[in-house]
Amino acid sequence: MSAADSSLSENQFLCSICQDVFTDPVSTPCGHNFCKTCITQHWDSNVLFKCPNCNKMFSTRPELQVNTLVSEMIAHFRQQRARSNSSEQQAAEPGDVPCDVCTGTKLKALKSCLVCLVTYCETHLEPHLTRSGLKRHQLIDPVENLEGRMCMKHDKPLELFCKTDQMCVCLLCTVLDHKTHEFVPLEEEYTRKKAEVEKTEAEIQQTIQERRLKIQEFKRSVKVSRENTNRDIEDRNSVFTKLKEAIERNQTKVIKTIEENHKVTEKRAEGFIKELKREISELNKKSAELQQLSHSGDHLDLVQNFKSSDAAPPTKNWTEVRVGPPSREGNERRTTVAQLLEMLKNEMNKVFRETELKRVQQFAVDVTLDPDTANPELILSEDGKQVHHGLVRKNLPDNPKRFSSCINVLGNQSVSTGRSYFDVQVKGKTSWVLGVARESANRRGIINLSPENGYWTLRLKSENVYFAQTETRVPLSVESKLEKVGVFVDYEEGLVSFYDVDAGSLIYTFTGCSFTGKLLPFFCPCPNQDGINSAPLIICPVNHAE
Repeated sequence: MSAADSSLSENQFLCSICQDVFTDPVSTPCGHNFCKTCITQHWDSNVLFKCPNCNKMFSTRPELQVNTLVSEMIAHFRQQRARSNSSEQQAAEPGDVPCDVCTGTKLKALKSCLVCLVTYCETHLEPHLTRSGLKRHQLIDPVENLEGRMCMKHDKPLELFCKTDQMCVCLLCTVLDHKTHEFVPLEEEYTRKKAEVEKTEAEIQQTIQERRLKIQEFKRSVKVSRENTNRDIEDRNSVFTKLKEAIERNQTKVIKTIEENHKVTEKRAEGFIKELKREISELNKKSAELQQLSHSGDHLDLVQNFKSSDAAPPTKNWTEVRVGPPSREGNERRTTVAQLLEMLKNEMNKVFRETELKRVQQFAVDVTLDPDTANPELILSEDGKQVHHGLVRKNLPDNPKRFSSCINVLGNQSVSTGRSYFDVQVKGKTSWVLGVARESANRRGIINLSPENGYWTLRLKSENVYFAQTETRVPLSVESKLEKVGVFVDYEEGLVSFYDVDAGSLIYTFTGCSFTGKLLPFFCPCPNQDGINSAPLIICPVNHAE
């Protein structure tokens, strides 16, 4: 019997109409089995009485009786399957919803019935899946406290939602306490609330994503700050190293000068000493002669040989002679210290200029001119690195990006974050304008180049007349005529700086700029002036300062 049992499978006990295990199995005269309810409903809906399996026709509707043998076999099969399922099912653990029917070890619940108000494991759920009466019960994922789904006042299931009071109610509530209110089925409100929950969840996830992106932004900012800090430390160390070298170099130079001055003093003193020794020698010789003469007892000899003019040899007046007067030495010392300080100041300025230019040149970008933005009177080189004013206005397509009246052109390379730098040769020109422009700035008609209009520029108006173009124009003092200009942008700091590349010095900086959108390099070679200003503006490779 056990061998036979083991050979039984669920397919042998399936009704061909409902495709489920037989419930109250009955047999037709042709020998086929069906659920009593299934075959009854099938024949109730058809005029002809025939078997759904073999299509055998019956002249009269057969009288059906429950097949007890098949019923017993199905019961036995279900018991076997229940035991098998029970052994395979997991026991309820903390946090799981346990089966309400299990005795002893509580198994993990599979479903809860809102009609029975009972939670079932897989084994005890079987009747709800096989019996026609129980199949109509509403099953949900297992939950605890099913009593909470009952109306506390009427002890009926909460099946409706009162939109007026925003609460779940039972059917009796609609005709008693809430009879004038607006209701919707609980499922409908569930669908609406679920959509609202999903929308809120999506918004929360979006907010979380935004926060995560912000965290990444902050981390990137910290990383950039760290890189900038390391670079600044490196720059400062370079400054101090160069200052130290300059101090040591000047220290050696000053010491050498002092030593040379001492040698001059020493040589001068040696000459004076030599001269004094010669005078002493002559005086000693004369003194010996006079001593010999003074010891003579011959009156005639003393009187005849001593003349008053020969009493002492001629000597130099040394009273005012000094090797180095103290007052003069003090003045020289003060002068030397002042010169040393001025020398160090010049060295420091030179080092700082070179270091600053070297720092910004690290952000050099390869800039080319954008022909789509060039005024029709401009002539661009094939490589996009040079521009000058021509004598003929070209017939070009109308392009909203193009400068219509002013002879300007923009670069292709934009900056909307970080830093950028480029060099432009202006040698041989009598007027020009350089800088950066906001991508969205006006390019039509006559343009007032100012930060308020989206232009940050430096201009040479005429011979050695330079100014920063603002609403009031800021005049600039430049030591010598500019031949190469560096343009630097720090987007986050809101800076636009201009450098004299040859001198390594800062010319001018726009500070506190509020940048929005992209910035583009800006070039204006200015009118040709009958060949006087025909030299081109040339975008040069950046030669990093040593």
